[in-house]
Amino acid sequence: MTLVSDIILPIFGLVILGFVAGKVGWIKTTAIEGLSTFVFTFAIPVMLFRSIALADLPEDIPWVFLSGYYGATLLLFAVTLIIGRLLQLDGVASSIFAMSASYSNVVLLGIPLIVASMGDDANVPLFIIISTHAAVMFLITTFCAETARGDRQNLATLPYQTLLVLARNMIVVGLVLGLAVNLSGLALPRTLDNMAAYLGSAALPCAVFSMGASISQYRISGDLLKISLAIGLKNLLHPLLVWLVCSQLLDLPASWTAVAVILAACPSGINAYLFANRYQAIVPSTATVVVLSTLISIPVLSLVLFLMVKGV
Repeated sequence: MTLVSDIILPIFGLVILGFVAGKVGWIKTTAIEGLSTFVFTFAIPVMLFRSIALADLPEDIPWVFLSGYYGATLLLFAVTLIIGRLLQLDGVASSIFAMSASYSNVVLLGIPLIVASMGDDANVPLFIIISTHAAVMFLITTFCAETARGDRQNLATLPYQTLLVLARNMIVVGLVLGLAVNLSGLALPRTLDNMAAYLGSAALPCAVFSMGASISQYRISGDLLKISLAIGLKNLLHPLLVWLVCSQLLDLPASWTAVAVILAACPSGINAYLFANRYQAIVPSTATVVVLSTLISIPVLSLVLFLMVKGV
């Protein structure tokens, strides 16, 4: 109960406060955009930069951990892709449907939850997923959507386009710079460290508030069957699959398994809606999945945190 009252309720309380503020107009659309820009461009990149710069990194790349999380996640993506075709969705719409059921909100919700519940012990596995998540999920979704459209020209430039997008992502830049500082063995100057700590302390509350405010802009509509399936797969099956692979098949350390499962239990990420809008495929349903998946994730994440963190 302490875990729920100390971590879940404050974090989701800020999400709900942001949602209400955006829905009733207490915070304007321009202010929401400005807050999101601050979160993604400054607060979270600086927080991640400092965390990784000071972290005790493993000597070797933990391929087993990566294969555990992404093996389960891409299996779910493939299964959902097939379900989408069985539901008479075309190839592009099925790709977006699969993304909405397997792409977690690892930045705006995953980071605050894991930092608050697990502290510095979770920095390394969290960094590993955060630094690869967008690249893996954007790449597979774009590949499937472009293949369905038959656009071979876009497929040929897909790796370059993905690298370009990541290079412009300040979160990725923050992680890379933090890694460079860590590997160099240099210590952060005290003034710079204090500035980063102050700015980073604003990251988590601003991130969850801006998330609530952002999803308040989406209308709830679309196909009820597809919405229900996507939410069930994302909120329930995704964390279960990751837990089975990481703990039962690969026998990963408890703290690393906990990070993977918590991230998998996070709701569908806002980028799924952005992809739907980009391809103009099942836009209303995807927006609704993002909103309702976030609300439904409250009890699910409460249970996951209780079960996973107590065993660490």
